[in-house]
Amino acid sequence: MAVSTPEQPRDRRFQLRATAREETLIKVAAERQGVNITDFIMRSAREKAEKRRSQKQTRFVLNDGQRKRFMQALDRPPREKPRLRKLFAESHVAERVP
Repeated sequence: MAVSTPEQPRDRRFQLRATAREETLIKVAAERQGVNITDFIMRSAREKAEKRRSQKQTRFVLNDGQRKRFMQALDRPPREKPRLRKLFAESHVAERVP
């Protein structure tokens, strides 16, 4: 992720239009965070973009044989997992009395 640093100055420009209400909202929010408007907008936009990018769906492609084996594995009944059953039988750590 490219972040502006002294070695990497911001040299690109966005031109935005806002209503008076949006401008006031952004100015107040930036002041409360102790940053200027540019830093506030860039930080907010970057966080939103990173979140959206991380939500990107992963797609994998299988040939016919792989797809058949994958579907068979999904259709198989689950195997018994004694340790997992024991774990779920225990009380939750927050519910335990010290």
